[in-house]
Amino acid sequence: MNSPKYMITYLLLFSLSVTACKTNRNNFQTDRQQPEAISLLGKPLYQPQFSEERQRQLEVDLSRAKLEYEKNPEDPDRIIWLGRRTAYLGRYREAIDIYTEGIKKHPNYAKLYRHRGHRYITVRELDKAIADLEKAAELIRGVPDEIEPDGMPNKYNIPTSTSHTNIWYHLGLAYYLKGGFQNAERCYIECLKFSKNDDMLCAASDWLYMTYRRLGKTEEAKKVLERIHRDMTILEDTAYHNRLLMYKGEIAPESLLSLDKADDLIIATYGYGVGNWYYDNGKEDKAIKIFKDVVNGTNWAAFGYIAAEVELKRFLR
Repeated sequence: MNSPKYMITYLLLFSLSVTACKTNRNNFQTDRQQPEAISLLGKPLYQPQFSEERQRQLEVDLSRAKLEYEKNPEDPDRIIWLGRRTAYLGRYREAIDIYTEGIKKHPNYAKLYRHRGHRYITVRELDKAIADLEKAAELIRGVPDEIEPDGMPNKYNIPTSTSHTNIWYHLGLAYYLKGGFQNAERCYIECLKFSKNDDMLCAASDWLYMTYRRLGKTEEAKKVLERIHRDMTILEDTAYHNRLLMYKGEIAPESLLSLDKADDLIIATYGYGVGNWYYDNGKEDKAIKIFKDVVNGTNWAAFGYIAAEVELKRFLR
């Protein structure tokens, strides 16, 4: 039979063990619970969760980027890849810090401002995004355009965007989200000048169309749709292509979005465009319902998610 002294010692050790486990677990949760951003509606937004397989692959990619960076920490492109791989894991603030250190080393390297500006959009710091992307646009004047390699390639492994299109695209988006539609118009017109494939044409045209609708430029919006047709060669931007066909009346919004059964990914991809279509056509209640569905999803870094926040914030005023 165990002695009372033994039992007391055992219980004390067990208690300390449990306390230590709880402390470690709480420390882990505290780290995980630090929000990456605050939504435009005041909701804390946390690092996304991935499947084990996806998490493992993203961490392998980041490890490789770190190794390349350590070989030459002064190389601006290696700094950018370190930031991109960090951001793909949802560590957006850390990625911004990486780009900031890169800018200190290379204050005239446009691509660093382009990528930091993108992540400022992600964390809802739109004024900082605009400042960075305007700086990038200034730095690329007179500079030949070049293809931007994909960090998350499409199934064809063919990049569809360039340095110039990405700068103008993201700058236009930041202005659009701020309600600066005239500046957004300027940016997307510039973006289209450098768009050499149907994917980029559709991506820029979609936001330009919505910008014109917000500006009340109905005829200009219609002209944007003249270049859009069903037989375009789309490698990855199917959502933008389908949304544009919806604006033309060739696809019903219900076929893009099942309000009852759509998952978070579909809502994030199509939700803002479809909701906007309902709003433009006088169906405000349906638009609000879709925007709410979008922000109740998990893809909070998606541009449509951020735009839905903007609309809901406006409706709440």
